[in-house]
Amino acid sequence: MTIARTPSPEEQEYVRSVARSLAAARTKNELADCIARTAGDYTLADLQVLGGKLYTEVEALPEPYRARVRPYFTEQIFGAHHRLLLLHRSGGMEGRASPIRDRETFNKFCAMIPEGCFSWDEHADRTPFAYSPKHRLFYYLMAAFTMFVLDKPGHPVGMPFPGGFAVEERSGEYYCLIRDREKEVFFSICNFCPAKQADEKISLT
Repeated sequence: MTIARTPSPEEQEYVRSVARSLAAARTKNELADCIARTAGDYTLADLQVLGGKLYTEVEALPEPYRARVRPYFTEQIFGAHHRLLLLHRSGGMEGRASPIRDRETFNKFCAMIPEGCFSWDEHADRTPFAYSPKHRLFYYLMAAFTMFVLDKPGHPVGMPFPGGFAVEERSGEYYCLIRDREKEVFFSICNFCPAKQADEKISLT
């Protein structure tokens, strides 16, 4: 069930302004700079909320899947954040002046962000702390960095999914068997991922 909390006018404007700023980027380094500047708005308390949300969501998963997938979720959010800050502070983005890949998909991603931040599957007993559209935005910021700056899948290579599926890299190309299974979920990052739809089950062994 999707429960949409009505965001405040200030929350709406903040998220929409960030989405507009992202969409205005023309190159990968411009996009990375925009993401890094926005990530700088997040306090330690915000990051703690994000960590708490991630922990709560993972804890709800059954074992042994929970233990297997936990490090991949951490990498997806906080690993991406670490790489973003490292590249930004070291000047590592200066050489990434190439255009953003698949401009049409990127524009659709940016257009989706506001409504994606204002709609989510939430239950008070699963998230007993303040989780706002700004926190949801962080998830999309890291996805934008991974998918449109680094040109990597939104979910890390090797990340397992229920049913024995996983994201895989083959000869420099990325594949995922569930790539096209999220189309009815408009705010899923899978709809914008550079991974290709795999035509066969990917072994996790």
